Parts: sequence; C-alpha cells; structure tokens
Amino acid sequence: MSSFDCIEIKPKAGPANAAIIWLHGLGASGDDFAPMAKHLHLDSSIAMHYVLPHAPLRNVTINGGARMPAWYDLEIHGVERKANLEDLAQSRDQVLAKIEALIAAGINHKRIIIAGFSQGGAVAYDTLFHCQHALGGVMPMSTYIADVDAVQHCKFKQTPVWLSHGTLDDVVPKGLGDRAFENLKKAGFEPTMSEYQMAHNVCPSQLKDIQAFIHKVLA
Repeated sequence: MSSFDCIEIKPKAGPANAAIIWLHGLGASGDDFAPMAKHLHLDSSIAMHYVLPHAPLRNVTINGGARMPAWYDLEIHGVERKANLEDLAQSRDQVLAKIEALIAAGINHKRIIIAGFSQGGAVAYDTLFHCQHALGGVMPMSTYIADVDAVQHCKFKQTPVWLSHGTLDDVVPKGLGDRAFENLKKAGFEPTMSEYQMAHNVCPSQLKDIQAFIHKVLA
C-alpha cells in the first residue's frame, strides 16, 4: 500500500519520544497545521515528532465533482454526511501504516496522538476504531464519525478522546460533534468535549486546550 506524502518535523536535538499525526480538512494540506510545531509550547521532556500528511487529490461530489485534496469523497444529505467508506478505509490504513513506522522507529504507541480537523477528524476516529495498539490520545476537531458501525470494533476504549467544536460552525454543525460524543459514550469510551464560540476553524483558547491535552496524555 502506498503511503501519503507528508511534512515531518522532528526534534532539533536527540530522538523523538512522542509523535502526533495531524490530519487536515477537505481542500487543505499538511501545511495548514505545520505552524503547530512552533505555536505549541510543550514541556522540555516531550521530544515531539510532528507528522502532517497531505491528502491525495480526489473528485469530491459535494463540490460538483471538482478534484481537490480529500481523505474521502463526500455527499451531504441535509445534516447527514455520507463518506465513501472505501476512500475512508484507504486513508485510515495509511495512517495505521505510519503508526507502525513510528513504533518501529522507537516511539511507544502510548505516546502517539492522532489529531484531525473536519474530514481529517473523521479519519482520526476511524484510525482509533481500527488500530491494533493503544494510542496516547485522539483529538477530533470540528468533525463527526463517518462510520458509526466501526465504533464497536475498537479494542482500546480507554484511549483518551477529546473532542472540540465551534458553536457557530456552519460547515460541520456542532450537533454532529455532539452525536459523536454520545456514540462514543454508548460504546464504552469516556470522552471529553469542549466548545468554542467560533466557526469552522481553530481559535487561540482552543490552542491552549490542545496543549493541555497533549501534556495530560503524555505525562
């Protein structure tokens, strides 16, 4: 299986002892979250390896079939999001392969975090549900669960999951984030969720909470 193209930012001194795979949203690129490596002020004990993948080009139904970076093809029916599950599985499997590569490079699987915004968040969820290792944590942002049936298959429901969503989001309604939160609880997870007075984006107060979540799960 081919791997994704990605930006990788490694610690300046010594080997990494933690990693975060950060998945961007529809039509974006790994460059969107590359500044996080500078904006996040992590404890000196955390030598973070940032992995910022670029989604492949796909024809996207909701945008009239236009070709753009996308983790999967997507249709919208009212509030419902219908993901192409074959595309989703392909993207998820590429993330799983990268996790294996990070483990092979010496990073403990419990010190690997998956973060994802919008479409990338849906891939982060699917990665959690299918991963064969207990991960350090998962941060789905402004997103939804694309394959609800997969929630039950997760082997590691003790994995810390922190959701965040904007109350003014007109791209992915916060109700979809709330639904994901409830689905996780019903399946046996113990997720936490934060909301922000923002649209479909990331805000400064959220950045502080991202930093706090990373410190908490890697403590």
